[in-house]
Order: sequence, then C-alpha cells, then structure tokens
Amino acid sequence: MADKPLFSLDAFCSTPGITHVCAAGESLPLNSHNAAFAKYMQDKAAGHIGPRFKSQQLDHVRVVISQEWKATSINEIGFAPSVADGVSMVVESLHWEEGDNVVVDADDFPSLIAPFKIRSQAHQTRGGVAVPEVRFANADALDSVVNPNTRVIAVSYVSYLTSARVDLSYYRRVADKVGAILIVDYSQAAGYAPIDAPIADFAFSCCHKWLLSSTGVAIAYWSQTRQPDWRPSTAGWHSLDPLPTTRAQWEAQAISLRDDALVFTRGNPSHLPIYILRESLDFLAQWDAAQIEKHVQILTTSLLEALEREGVPSSTPREKRNHGSSVTVHCKGAAEIVAEMRAAGVYAWNGNGRVRFSFHGYNCQADVERIMDVFPVLWRQYNA
Repeated sequence: MADKPLFSLDAFCSTPGITHVCAAGESLPLNSHNAAFAKYMQDKAAGHIGPRFKSQQLDHVRVVISQEWKATSINEIGFAPSVADGVSMVVESLHWEEGDNVVVDADDFPSLIAPFKIRSQAHQTRGGVAVPEVRFANADALDSVVNPNTRVIAVSYVSYLTSARVDLSYYRRVADKVGAILIVDYSQAAGYAPIDAPIADFAFSCCHKWLLSSTGVAIAYWSQTRQPDWRPSTAGWHSLDPLPTTRAQWEAQAISLRDDALVFTRGNPSHLPIYILRESLDFLAQWDAAQIEKHVQILTTSLLEALEREGVPSSTPREKRNHGSSVTVHCKGAAEIVAEMRAAGVYAWNGNGRVRFSFHGYNCQADVERIMDVFPVLWRQYNA
C-alpha cells in the first residue's frame, strides 16, 4: 500500500493541508529549484566563460535523459521550446505529395494534431485536396485507417484526456507495415513511467508535469537508427556545425547543420529551464521509474475502486497496464466542481468537461481518501 508518500513533501514547495493531485497539469515545484536559479544567475554573471558552464549543464542533462530514455547515444537527445515546436519542425521537414496522409487520435492533445492540421489547411491542390490529409483513428481503428500513403502516425503514450495508455509496440508494427514515421508524445508519462524512446522515430515530452521542472523546454528525441538521413528544413545559429568562430563568409560558402538532436534548438537553449530540469532529474534519480509507477498506480487503482463503490463513472481504463498516473471523470459542472474542491483544499484539474486527479510520488493513500471526502458529494450536486 502507498500509505506514505514515496517522496518527502519537505523537498517540495507545498502548502500544509493542501492535497495536490494535479501533476498532469502542473506538478509541485522542488525547493531545490531555488538553488538551480541561483546557480544559473552565478553562471550568467561569469562573463565570457559563462556559456561554457551553461553548456556543461546542458550536456549533463542530455546524458541523464539518454540513459533514462534508452537512447543509443547523447546525440539522439536534444531540446525544443515545446512539444508543439518539435513536432512542427518534423512536419516542416517532410516533402509532402498529393495523396499523403497522417494519422492521429481525434482526442489527442493539440500539440500533436495542430501542426499537421494547419499544414493541411494551408496547402491544398487546385482541386481542393489537402496535403497531407489528416486522418483520425484511435487504437481500435488504426489498422483500418492507415494505408500505404500514410507518412506519419502520431500518438501520446498516455492520454491527457482520459489517462488511457496505448500499446506502442502495436503502433510500431502498424507504422512499419507501411513505412510510416512514428511520433510519440511522452508528456503524460515521463517522470513516473519507464520510457522506451527507441520504439519511435521521434519522441517528445514537456517537462513541467511529472518531470518536476518548468515550461520553456521540451525533451526532443531523434532516432538516428530509424531516421539517419533526417534533417530539419529550418535552422538558426545554434543548429549550425561548425559554429563560426570568425567572420562567416555567408556570401561565399554553404552552411551545414549539426548532426545531433540539438538541431531542435535553433537559437539559444532555454538555459534556466535546463538548470531547473537538472535539479529535477537528480531528484528523481533516487528512484527507479518502475518504482514510482508502482506507487502512483496503487493510488490510481484505489481511487478507481472508491469511485466505483460510490457509483461515480470514470473515463479512465480500470487495468493498470491500460492507464497512466491520472484518473478522470467526465461530468457536468466539471469547472465548478474543481473550483469548489480547491476551496476545500483539494487541487485537481479541469478542462474538456472532465475532472482529472493525477498522482506523483509525493502523494499517498490519505490523498485518495481526501478526494473521496469531497468529490462524490460535489459530483452528485451537478450529476444527480
């Protein structure tokens, strides 16, 4: 049983008496983030040698992530400003032809859908055919929607909407049948679940949820085994290899791109979020990801069982292997319920017509009991 938190609450900037169950939106910040900020300010003030210190932080974080994500090397790990930016760079880099299509889940997060949808809307043939065609399918219908013209399949490992978890090995098999690129968003899993990045061609994750970090930076993974010849179609000074050390002869010479995943960082890296991410990764390294996953899923299972006893239907799959670290309830009055729960000291998350409870290592069974003290009564008020 998860009678006690796996993480000490003393390590976090938390408010006594508050039940914080919204890591899928924003996790609790670590107190050590203050030290990360101080270190960044010190290095920023170091004059011309400051960039060297910032690069050391960047490389340290890349090494840690490459190990946690099972990357072949540090070269496969980079950073984008956000998941949406990273996915957009992949979309922009591909040569699209009439008849091409991409397949996404209609209930997936906009970071995966919007880059393809906007591209499709902006590029139509004279006959009004969108290029690429955006097709929608969940896991149950994937085989029937994917065809030989499918260039990309994009999916979240764990759904932000329901916390449903997909079988990525199935998505990989379907993609391989037609030679499609597989893009995976790990935002709702990284930080508590084991990550197998090499199953994807490209993978991304934001860092302000279970990774305990901040917005402003997203992890970008590029499988150089699956996509050795891929290069982005846009660039900035940080994308170049080599970086000019004297006046560049732009008018007389071609430029080349670096051959690692830092091509996703076209300009200056977001160094302050990287410093914060280092503190977060060092903290999380005290536990194996499988250990954290086991802890949080004791809580998700406990909450799902409690909701069922109260007659409250959840949109989250019951089996542990089929869900992540959240439990969702689609219902009337979701926004009002979350607001009233906050007033009662329980911080959940609202949006898309559902209430979402998300657990991390700083939660325990007492948080489940606190949810059940407050939520079912409010749910009945709006869903009698």
